[in-house]
Amino acid sequence: MIDARRRRGYLDWMRGLAVLVMIEAHVIDSWTRPEARRSWQFMWSIIVGGFGAPLFLLLAGASVALSAGSKCRRSGSAADAARAVMRRGGWVFFLAFVFRVQAWILGLAAPWTLLKVDILNIMGPAIVAAAALWGLLGSSRRRVVGLSAAAVATTLLAPLVWDAAVLDRWPEAFAGYLRPTRGLSNFSLFPWAGFVFAGGALGVLIDDARPGEAERKLNLRLFAAGIALAAAAYAGSWGRSPYAHSDFWGASPAFFLLRTGIMMAATACAYGWESRPRMFGSWSPMQLFGRHSLLIYWIHVEMVYGLISLRIHRGLSLPAVWVALGFFTLFMLGCAAARERYSARRTAAPTPPAPSACPAP
Repeated sequence: MIDARRRRGYLDWMRGLAVLVMIEAHVIDSWTRPEARRSWQFMWSIIVGGFGAPLFLLLAGASVALSAGSKCRRSGSAADAARAVMRRGGWVFFLAFVFRVQAWILGLAAPWTLLKVDILNIMGPAIVAAAALWGLLGSSRRRVVGLSAAAVATTLLAPLVWDAAVLDRWPEAFAGYLRPTRGLSNFSLFPWAGFVFAGGALGVLIDDARPGEAERKLNLRLFAAGIALAAAAYAGSWGRSPYAHSDFWGASPAFFLLRTGIMMAATACAYGWESRPRMFGSWSPMQLFGRHSLLIYWIHVEMVYGLISLRIHRGLSLPAVWVALGFFTLFMLGCAAARERYSARRTAAPTPPAPSACPAP
């Protein structure tokens, strides 16, 4: 039986938004000259760019639930569906090391950079954990509650993990997966994996909502809940922290919940935008970016930080960086379009006839 649920274009749109924010963050960080980095424009550019990684992780979590739900409806086995998504998480983790090897070779970097912990290093294990939870919890209600609880627990434990003295005795290559380590990791499982769990809970809700009125009402509720969560987190951030050491811009639960609420509301807005009547066809550059987000991530990092753009690293004024960002974004869109055309040609290629069976002797 064909699954009545369709691909959610607004989630591709949100993934495309994450691509744009990611490109903006990396270009601004790499190409802006030192004196311009003290301006308020640069500061706000970095704050906006900071939403790229959590948005990717949230949407990866949503894909866990949507993919597992689809596989379960086809196979009838939740356990098999969970294992299939867990294997995908393992593949993402493997790709993280392939990416580091590429950066090491192309960037002529020091060997220790192979141990750096980047977003794919966190996304892979988090996908495995979220898929395992999805498989263990037998109903949608339990999955939403369980994944939400895992997200909250991850962010509540983050300040304690970051401050744990026992990690000082661990090798940095392992400790860097639990808390940021200068020069080695900007991402860590605490609290970043929490975004994958939160996305998993969101994905279960979306997967259960059939296209049409049910999905529209769900997104209205998500918008209201997201705004309320963000407002409550912002208000709570002004209170006294219960932790001995807490950095709002790092391991703070308030910052985690603030970003989660904003992204929930933004997802609902993307649903409304993509549901509007279209006047000029259905092609969407944002969805195109979203469908090829891994490709864009893979190639743009080396182009922005690597030898290709070495001459302009920290060498442009902020207005010049914004102009360069516009041209670079268009180039990345062209790369995504070329990949889409290549994929379409491969799909449309005629299948060669199956070989004839060998005659029995």
